[in-house]
Amino acid sequence: MNSETADKSRKNTLLQWFDSSKEAGSYANIDAIDWMRVIPFILMHLACLLVFVVGWSPVALWVALASYLLRMFAITAFYHRYFSHKAFKTSRVCQFIFGVLGAAATQRGPVWWAANHRYHHRYSDTDKDTHSPRHGFIWSHMGWFLTLKHFNTKTQCVRDLQKYPELHWLDRFDVVVPVIYGISMWCLGAWLEDYYPQLHTNGWQLFIWGYIISTVVLIHCTLMINSLAHIYGSQRFDTGDDSRNNSLLALISLGEGWHNNHHHYPVSAKQGFYWWEIDISYYLLRLMALLGLIWDLKEVPAHRLTSKRLPENKI
Repeated sequence: MNSETADKSRKNTLLQWFDSSKEAGSYANIDAIDWMRVIPFILMHLACLLVFVVGWSPVALWVALASYLLRMFAITAFYHRYFSHKAFKTSRVCQFIFGVLGAAATQRGPVWWAANHRYHHRYSDTDKDTHSPRHGFIWSHMGWFLTLKHFNTKTQCVRDLQKYPELHWLDRFDVVVPVIYGISMWCLGAWLEDYYPQLHTNGWQLFIWGYIISTVVLIHCTLMINSLAHIYGSQRFDTGDDSRNNSLLALISLGEGWHNNHHHYPVSAKQGFYWWEIDISYYLLRLMALLGLIWDLKEVPAHRLTSKRLPENKI
């Protein structure tokens, strides 16, 4: 590589922080670590230690929880069940609103996210699977998205989503929404400090709790579906892969832990197939359907509940 090409590659890599449409030069097709993306990821984790500086307050904890739940629902119900699997229908406005909320989770844009997830289902736990634990736990959990190879969107998997320029914008400038969200948390804390000082919070405290800590927990709880939900749990259906049902993961991810169910019938809006399998995202989707915000929720056909059943759960 000559110096001019190297300089161009470094420049484009830096520009990717702000515009993901910039190519990463000749490194884009190898398994090299994308250090320009890894550094912010590491810094976000280190920033959690600032909790010892800003302290805590009841309002900070409640804001962090609300921030987590809102964005987790956007990821599970819309990034996953809607954008990736078309498990229901909605308006273009509602689609964009939840695309923005999902982008605030700092897991990149909905088109990129859906493309990788569809690709995962196509090759689940095979050599071509993007994030199978068979390639190693760390790789499955977070290594794969920190490489240059998986930076660009697998456009062949999401041709149906590419017709929406607003979704393309969220993907291209994926850093914008998280930055605005983080600033909003700081502004909320500053406002509460000025007008409700008895709450004992401030801008930096809500930024750390409402964005940094909440986001780090949210990212890892989402990633555990890629990693732990293919290692620990039970298998009800023969899906030809390692997907597992894990009730604890289902609780913290609002229903995504019923992963073996999901791999058995991916287009269902309901992943907890039975009444005792808690699926909070599905309950909220049913509420949205009653309000007319979404419609045509796909359910699990009765015959799919009995097809490919294993003789006994595999632990």
